Amino acid sequence: MILGIRTDQPRAELVLIDHAGVIVAEYAWQADRQLASSLLVSINDFLQSQVTQLSDLHGIIIYSGSGSFTGLRIGTTVANALAYSLGIKVAKTSGGNWAKQAQAAIARVKLGEYVVPDYDRPPNIT
Repeated sequence: MILGIRTDQPRAELVLIDHAGVIVAEYAWQADRQLASSLLVSINDFLQSQVTQLSDLHGIIIYSGSGSFTGLRIGTTVANALAYSLGIKVAKTSGGNWAKQAQAAIARVKLGEYVVPDYDRPPNIT
């Protein structure tokens, strides 16, 4: 299974993709400014609801941008950390059919490569 994570907007999304590239489950919630505290809990609850464990994952796909800087950073950090700790691949995609690109994106990356978000503008830090 591949876990898909999208955190570029206030409404966060998770998807579970099977070995054939079919989306078998989806979950979304209004994360707003609670994304950092709700993302890991939501991933755990989502996987449990699908009778799936972290050890069943062979890849993680993250929606890479454009969108909220903080949301993209949080989602990317969680995806990289999970991939590292589970010893699985992580890849990024974007666009309207981002989750359907998961199989191809995972196939293109090497184990141990990690992702960075794609921002649509320079950060405004003052």
